Amino acid sequence: MTMKFLGAVSGMAIVASTAAFADGHASPEAEVLHYWTSGGEAKSVAVLQEEFAANGGTWTDMPVAGGGGDAAGTALRARVLAGNAPTAAQIKGPAIQEWYEEGVLADISAVAEANNWSKILPEAIAGHMQCEGTWCAAPVNVHRVDWIWANAEVLSANGIDMPTTWDEFNAAATKLQAAGVIPLAHGGQAWQDATVFEAVALGILGSDGFRKAFVELDMDTLKSDDMVAVFDQMRTMRGYVDENFSGRDWNLATAMVMNGEAAFQIMGDWAKGEFMAAGKVPGEDFLCLSTPGEGFLYNVDSFAMFAVDGDDKQAGQALLAELVVGESFQEVFNLNKGSIPVRTDVALDNFDSCAVLSADDMAASNEGGSLLPSYAHGMALRGAQAGAITDTVTAHFNSDMSSADAVQMLADAIANSM
Repeated sequence: MTMKFLGAVSGMAIVASTAAFADGHASPEAEVLHYWTSGGEAKSVAVLQEEFAANGGTWTDMPVAGGGGDAAGTALRARVLAGNAPTAAQIKGPAIQEWYEEGVLADISAVAEANNWSKILPEAIAGHMQCEGTWCAAPVNVHRVDWIWANAEVLSANGIDMPTTWDEFNAAATKLQAAGVIPLAHGGQAWQDATVFEAVALGILGSDGFRKAFVELDMDTLKSDDMVAVFDQMRTMRGYVDENFSGRDWNLATAMVMNGEAAFQIMGDWAKGEFMAAGKVPGEDFLCLSTPGEGFLYNVDSFAMFAVDGDDKQAGQALLAELVVGESFQEVFNLNKGSIPVRTDVALDNFDSCAVLSADDMAASNEGGSLLPSYAHGMALRGAQAGAITDTVTAHFNSDMSSADAVQMLADAIANSM
């Protein structure tokens, strides 16, 4: 079932062209809707604004707070319904195709072809940016979702190494709890619950099992004993968070690890952007390691361009698309954001050890067939199916529901969403 964003909305797709800008008849303008509002994220988007301005563009910022982008999605739908679409919006995964199906996206193929995107982007990620053979979005970065972040001093003081299995994680958490340290910094928001869940699922199901469950929606896998084990581990982890976790923003959970109030956080590498913005040093102040298990869950930020009138706005779209995939911006932005470049030809000499580990793991996972889209962050599934999974995960995490009942609820919810 395709989620309909707008109902009866129609519009002719337009082609973003640099022509108007090039002949001097238009000055690039862009109103950009995004949800990069935390400290590290705001610093990162400022890099894009500065580069846009340095190339003669006028940027109008429209940030919408709310990690995960739900609030931004609501604001975007309202704008498009009102016939006042922004020039560009931060959208990702299958949502790009959903907007394309509504006939409201611009075609930026001219920019993509002029800048050889098909040669410099990983094939799997390039596929997310294309709509029926045309380029309809520009990728910004690659975030890894399945990370464990830790306070180095807290672990050292308690004689704990970074865990490489879930049993090791549980043993470390129990020891930390006994020492009066919160084992797991977590915010009780649905998308954060889902982030932890899919990291646990990757470790327990393996990459093939994860793909079957959360990309292919295979019912046998969704109802398997291994899925029961995933929910069992989630129930264990519920006991490692503090009583004030409900509603906490993700960056506040990161701050708990920074200040030593908590030992671990399971979060994508946008968390690293918070550490770095605070002047923390990887390997010294904080530690990073992939969550237990093999594989790499990716989350790719991207900008889709909307069909708008006016040479200035169309020139702005072309400039924005060219800049975000440009080699210079890819390096500077991702150094600030905590992610890694989406381009495969950007040198990592200036990147930290966590980023180098991420890039190496991505290459190995791509080679081994375990490079997988994150369901929790909108890369693997359309909204209805992803929402059905997350609703079940959150219901289980915040109640005494048994794992067996959660698995049945999961299967039923997905079946009803299709």
